[in-house]
Amino acid sequence: MPLLDEDRLFPPDSEIRALARGLYEAVRDLPIVSPHGHTDPAWFALDEAFADPSALFVTPDHYVFRMLHSQGIPLNALGVPRRDGGAVESDPRAVWRLFAQNYHLFRGTPSRLWIDHAFQHVFGVTERLSADTADAIYDQIAGSLAQPEFRPRALYDRFGIEVIATTESPLDDLAHHRTIADSDWQGRVITAYRPDAVVDPDFEGFAENVERFGALAGEDATTWQGYLAAHRNRRAYFKTVGGATSTDHGHPTARTEDLPQTEAAALFVRALQGKCTPDEADRFRGHMLTEMARMSLDDGLVMQLHPGSVRNHSGAVFDAYGRDKGYDIPTRVDYVTALRPLLNAVGETDMTLIMFTLDESSYARELAPLAGVYPALKLGPAWWFHDSAEGMRRFREMTTETAGFYNTVGFNDDTRALCSIPARHDVARRVDCAYLAGLVATGRLAEDEAPEVAHDLAYRLAKEAYKL
Repeated sequence: MPLLDEDRLFPPDSEIRALARGLYEAVRDLPIVSPHGHTDPAWFALDEAFADPSALFVTPDHYVFRMLHSQGIPLNALGVPRRDGGAVESDPRAVWRLFAQNYHLFRGTPSRLWIDHAFQHVFGVTERLSADTADAIYDQIAGSLAQPEFRPRALYDRFGIEVIATTESPLDDLAHHRTIADSDWQGRVITAYRPDAVVDPDFEGFAENVERFGALAGEDATTWQGYLAAHRNRRAYFKTVGGATSTDHGHPTARTEDLPQTEAAALFVRALQGKCTPDEADRFRGHMLTEMARMSLDDGLVMQLHPGSVRNHSGAVFDAYGRDKGYDIPTRVDYVTALRPLLNAVGETDMTLIMFTLDESSYARELAPLAGVYPALKLGPAWWFHDSAEGMRRFREMTTETAGFYNTVGFNDDTRALCSIPARHDVARRVDCAYLAGLVATGRLAEDEAPEVAHDLAYRLAKEAYKL
């Protein structure tokens, strides 16, 4: 018996469901364009088999282990590595059994849809994961992973991926991207320039990072002009060596500034000295967003901004396990005031700023009206905590009336989990087709226009927005 309902996420009304199903059938097998995410380029460079089912589905996926941890399961019991190299569970089957025993925790969540999709469509699993089925499903997946057709490059091809972007720090030498480019494999894996480590004064080791950054760029990055030149050099390197078409910025707020150069230089000195107040650190980050936007005018890289997450909310977990361990929590964000300096500087140009949010209340009130008038501003899709079917539908409902479809950029999966990519795109395509079917049924979209919009949302808009 299949794990998934063929009509999942379609409207219950039979007439609208038929419309949605027809739209979906036309786009379900389109190539996947994945313009932003966090998969490991080493997977595609080395093309080694994934170690085991737990290493694929549990230990690296913060969607999974944060839910388990919320019920009191220690991260070390799930094999999550500690910063100090301390002991954690090393038996992948024990980790898997713990996951299976608690699989009921994912009922109704997007993670359940993604995992069941991977189980059924990638590994041919037909039984629901539970304590009783844990070992059999583990063995089935482990047996598959030992086969050549389940290695990363083969899965890339099987999933119908046309292009996938990873995300690297400017301190990365992009060795894995060079290996991919030098191979005879035809897959397209590109990078994105994520400079947080060298633009955020609160980032651990900021001053040391800037020194390394300068050395890699061949500039004295401890001077303001040398620092800006180092960014220009590394951006060019990311374009040439990694095929980058975009930058990505993960800031606590959406604050932007357009400061006089002397004031920005003075803030930079304070940042290197570790003397910035919290407000000064935020001002510096804000000014650097405008500097990055102006650089995008010169080099053509599309700019992405992902603000509004209080990172590493648990100090104890951060100290023990480091970043990206499920403790990044959404917070309120102001966009109208915060983005004004940057938009006054570049908003009427042909550069592209793709704006994301974790604060859904801002979609209809701020972001859609801004994207509905500034040529440079586009809306990224429902992100992170809101990349569920419900979140995607809310995104369309709150933004379409003001920004339309064509000030948005289609879908990106923003994932670290390779096998979730086709599942996430499938969810997005189903949700968008259901939404379009509703517009047709209520007389707000002509039936002959809906297929073109469905195709644009599933494929064309992402390619165009990210210059792919």
